[in-house]
Amino acid sequence: MIVVATADFELYHEAVAELRSRGVTFTTIEPGDPVPERARVLITAPDDDVQTDAAVSRVTATGDDARRAVDEALATLRGGGGRMVVGVDPGTRPGIAILSGDTVVAAFHVPLADAVDVIRQETHDAIDPVVRIGDGARLQGAKLINDLDEVPVELVDETGTTPYLGSGARGMGDVLAAVNIARMAGDPIESREIEPTDGELQRIKARSREQSDDSRTIDDELARRVAGGELSIDEALDEHRTREE
Repeated sequence: MIVVATADFELYHEAVAELRSRGVTFTTIEPGDPVPERARVLITAPDDDVQTDAAVSRVTATGDDARRAVDEALATLRGGGGRMVVGVDPGTRPGIAILSGDTVVAAFHVPLADAVDVIRQETHDAIDPVVRIGDGARLQGAKLINDLDEVPVELVDETGTTPYLGSGARGMGDVLAAVNIARMAGDPIESREIEPTDGELQRIKARSREQSDDSRTIDDELARRVAGGELSIDEALDEHRTREE
């Protein structure tokens, strides 16, 4: 059982809310109170004075990282403690799965521009994390690889990682693929330079024409910057308009 044992009101509030949102059975005590016999993991603030035996794990946190503390506590409780692995199914909205050992502790589906920040936040202070990125959507994947210089990155053959989605599972494919990618060893990679093909540039230019209000088509140079993740379509259109002023 998880026990929240802290005098830090913010940590108490955030940890309890997070545990309740996940349907986890837990209890709370004041520091100095006897620790329940069924306790296996304690969530405390760094300066809480809580006495317990070696059989009970302790996770320390502040209110700002209560979710990370709950993730760690649950992984310990389920016997899934281990290396943090981040799986990424690249694309314009990458699926991102955070695993602790074999336990999925968090998942995200965000715009490409936000993906690196999400990964950095999740791996901050983790011990020996690794990020595994699928080799599909090669242009978006290359941007992620090149921007992630704080953690080891592996490139994974993502063939067969996207599962069949039944009724009601729409939108989950990228995240589930990210989970599968996280569970597959890949090849270490530090950078990946991909030159967009003529066909990819033409598709980006066609999308710019479809998205603009004045049937405007960006040029090859702007399309190349969009392909590399430097600009969004809307930003490229704005720059194209500015050049004509």
